[in-house]
Amino acid sequence: MRNQHHHRLIVGNLFFRYHTLINTACTYGTSAFTTSIGVNTSTTYTQRRRITNTQITMAPPPPSSSSSSSAAASTPAPTKPATAAMATTTAFSSPSPAFQLSNRLNGLDKPTVWHEFSPLASQYGAVNLGQGFPDWDPPQFAIDALNTSIDPSSGRNANQYARSYAHMPLAQVLAEDYTKRLDIGRDIDPSTEVATAVGCTNALFCALQGMIGPGDEVLLLEPAFDVYIAQTQFAGGSPVFVPLRTAETETEAEAEAEESTSNQKKGTRMANDAFTLDLEELENAITDKTKAFILNTPHNPTGKMFTKTEMEGIASIMKRHPQVTIISDEVYEHIVFDKEASPHISMASLPGMYERTLTLSSSGKTFSATGWKVGWAVGPQHLVNAVTAVQQWVNFSAPTPNQDAIAQCLIKAREPYCDESNSNGTGEHYESFYAFVAAEYKRKRGLLVDALVSAGMDPI
Repeated sequence: MRNQHHHRLIVGNLFFRYHTLINTACTYGTSAFTTSIGVNTSTTYTQRRRITNTQITMAPPPPSSSSSSSAAASTPAPTKPATAAMATTTAFSSPSPAFQLSNRLNGLDKPTVWHEFSPLASQYGAVNLGQGFPDWDPPQFAIDALNTSIDPSSGRNANQYARSYAHMPLAQVLAEDYTKRLDIGRDIDPSTEVATAVGCTNALFCALQGMIGPGDEVLLLEPAFDVYIAQTQFAGGSPVFVPLRTAETETEAEAEAEESTSNQKKGTRMANDAFTLDLEELENAITDKTKAFILNTPHNPTGKMFTKTEMEGIASIMKRHPQVTIISDEVYEHIVFDKEASPHISMASLPGMYERTLTLSSSGKTFSATGWKVGWAVGPQHLVNAVTAVQQWVNFSAPTPNQDAIAQCLIKAREPYCDESNSNGTGEHYESFYAFVAAEYKRKRGLLVDALVSAGMDPI
C-alpha cells in the first residue's frame, strides 16, 4: 500500500521535501546518510512571504550525554577519534550582567544547523549530505599551484597583503573569463570590475552591507541558502520570500499505478521540471522598498537550472523596477550535467542586464578546495564598489597565496584534462577540467540516485 506521506528526494544539491518535518538518519549498505528534512509547501511559503528584521527561532541543541545516563548508555561509541570538527555546540554566557550582544544579532546568535549535523556525521562516520563541501582532495595541479605561490623562488610575490580590490593576477584571469562568458561587447576591466573576497559568502556579505540599509527589502527565492536570510538581516534589511512552486505532473492514482508495477521511471524526474517560478508572483512581491534580488542558479538546494525563457522573464521584470539590483550567486556554474539541453545562463549575459547585475562565484566547489575560501564579484564598477568599499574596512583582502593559486588553476582548468584515477590505468580525457568536474559529479549523482531508487524512494 502506498505510504500516506508522498516522499520526494531532490538530488541537485540534495533538498528533501516531505509532508511532515522530520530529522532522520538512514543507512544504505555500509554507508550512513545523515539528512535534515524540511517542509516545502505552497501554503508555508505564502503565509510567510514577508518577514521583518526580528527573530529567527532555532531548535535547541540536543542534551549533552551527562544529562541522562540512559541516553548515554544507548548512544553508540564514536567510530572516529574525537577531532575539532566534532566539537559539540556550547551555550555561552557572560560573567558581566551588563553585557549584551548587539541587537543586530537578535535570533542570529545561536549555532546553525551545521554545528549539529556536521559533527554528527563525523562522529558516526556518516556521509554528510548537508554541508556543501567535497570529501576528496583538490586536483594535483591545484596543490602544485599553491606550493608555487608560497615559494619565493617562483617570483610570484604572493606572501604579503594583496591589493584590497583583488590580487591582480587573479583579477586579470577572471576578467578574461567573464569577458568571454558574458559577451557584453567589450572587455571587462580587471582593475575596477572585479573584486575578490574570502569566499562567495564574504563577497555577498560585503555586497549587502554596501547596498542594503534599514527598511530595505531583499527578494529571495525559497527554498534559499540560509546565509541569504541572515546576511540580509545583518545589513538591516528584511527578506521577502517568493517560492519556487512544485510542479506535480502526476495524479495520486497515476503514482499508485506506477509504484505497483515498476520502479523503472523513478529517479528520472529533473529539478528543472519539478520546480517552477511564477513570474507574476515575483513581480507582485516587489515594492518601493525592494533594493535587491538574490538569484541563485544553478539553484541551491533544489538543483534547478533556470531556463533562458525564465531568465528573460526575470530580466523583463527587473527592467520595469530599476531600483532593484540583481545579485546572481553562480557558485555551481560548472556543475552542469547537460550543457546542451540545460545550459547555465548568467543573468549578466542577457541584453541590458550587465549594468544591473553583480555576479558572484567562487573556486571552492570547482577545485574541491572549499577551505581555501577564494570568491569573487564581477560587474559594473558602481556595483563592485559596494563590495570593495566594505571589504577594505573588514578583512581588507583575501589571502594572497590562495588567490594566486586560484589564478593559476583557472588558466589550467581551460586546458584539456586527463583523469588518471580510473582502474584501467590508461586515463580518461576531457576537453577541459570543467568538463571532468561535471562528468564526475554526474557519475556520483547516478550512484546516489540508483541507491535511493533501490530503497523505494523517488529522487528528483
